[in-house]
Amino acid sequence: MSGPKTAVPPAHQPRSLYDGYIFDLDGTIYLGDDLLPGAAETIARLRELDRRLLFLSNNPTKAPADYVAKLDRLGIPVTIDEVLNTVATMTDWLLRYHPAATVFPIAEAPLIDALRAAGIQISDDPAEVDFVIASYDRTFDYRKLQIAFDAIAVHQRARLVATNPDRYCPFPNGRGEPDAGAIIGAIEGCTGVRCEQNAGKPDPFMLEAALTRLGLDASGCIMVGDRLTTDIRMAIDAGMDSALVLTGETTRGLLASQPAANLPTYVLESIDQLLPAQM
Repeated sequence: MSGPKTAVPPAHQPRSLYDGYIFDLDGTIYLGDDLLPGAAETIARLRELDRRLLFLSNNPTKAPADYVAKLDRLGIPVTIDEVLNTVATMTDWLLRYHPAATVFPIAEAPLIDALRAAGIQISDDPAEVDFVIASYDRTFDYRKLQIAFDAIAVHQRARLVATNPDRYCPFPNGRGEPDAGAIIGAIEGCTGVRCEQNAGKPDPFMLEAALTRLGLDASGCIMVGDRLTTDIRMAIDAGMDSALVLTGETTRGLLASQPAANLPTYVLESIDQLLPAQM
């Protein structure tokens, strides 16, 4: 992969097409259960133009098949191979680097089910745990924190990894709820360790998995998303073009406060500005 490009002021709209388009989902294609304006039409036009598409999410509370079903309900038919989220990448990371490890997932059913299906050993006995997995878990409680503490700090055996670093998950009308970043913070706070690996954006492992799915190099792709710290950061680190949409987390005020090195290639009011004007 090429190195990061010299930052320039973001343009308002791409002038040409890319071979591959990597889309964030929540805040980019939809917000909550509502399809964002122009999303279905933009995706349909890219398919007509024979572009390769991938839909990428840091949210591990749904399996890839759940995203396929949701997008289909919203009028964007996709295949299972076109969806990649941190349920898949966390499982793949363990299988690649630590297939014999025993893990304690602080997670919801989709990730736990995927780990079991992959044959990864799961335990809540701190004396057996090699990796504590911090994830977006709406059932997080003191018992889970205690197990993580005992495995890492008391037995000094387990290492801390995470599905994604997001501090919160945005909802419509400005609402949101704590995401995996809150779980990471709680475990780091009581154990004094640092999270060693993130399997989601902006980590290179997620990018590698995405480009492998597309069969393309970073230079031929564009990342489209609403978050500077995950979507856009991943693209910048890879030297890949990026388009920030202002339909999710990032506001113009936040964008204006960023140093040049954090800026995307393009800033779009919404996804319907993604295609070149002549398209």
